[in-house]
Amino acid sequence: MAGIVNYIKESFDELKNNVSWPTLAEGQSLTVLVAVFSIIFSLAIWGVDTVFSKVIEAYFTLMN
Repeated sequence: MAGIVNYIKESFDELKNNVSWPTLAEGQSLTVLVAVFSIIFSLAIWGVDTVFSKVIEAYFTLMN
């Protein structure tokens, strides 16, 4: 049990003293960037899925 407590203390110390955290403005701009790219990527996947769905639907329609 003491090992777990020591691990947690060392982890917090590492995060507090050795990690370089971005400023609030950097964090906000990176969050917006991730959100925009996530939306763009999801729209691209939706588009590819729609095209594949139409192609497969057309294929099975021709096979009947």
